[in-house]
Amino acid sequence: VQLQASGGGLVQTGGSLRISCAASRRAFNTYVMGWFRQAPGKEREFVATISRSGVVTYYADSVKGRFTISRDNARSTAYLQMNSLKPEDTAVYYCAAFYGRLPQITSQDINNYDHWGQGTQVTVSS
Repeated sequence: VQLQASGGGLVQTGGSLRISCAASRRAFNTYVMGWFRQAPGKEREFVATISRSGVVTYYADSVKGRFTISRDNARSTAYLQMNSLKPEDTAVYYCAAFYGRLPQITSQDINNYDHWGQGTQVTVSS
């Protein structure tokens, strides 16, 4: 599956942004989706994940209560709604996917993901 992330940009502290990840395959609903981010000089880190059914989600502690991951299987697209943004959220955001054997599976382990999008830059100004 090929992934295309979009929707990044520049936003002020406290603002909101929604980024999207469009997938190329019709079997999108068999893939677990995840969002990761990488700030300059830092390792890529987990942000959020959603099961292929969309029922199960999991978030990094740093974004819990501010970010919401969702998916529209009919449109083969995953989303990350980011609210109450902080300067420390500044990073390149990557969407990723792996085949979900069961409907409720999710993963925060970067090593499980074998399909990656190109990334979209999110910059939060102070």
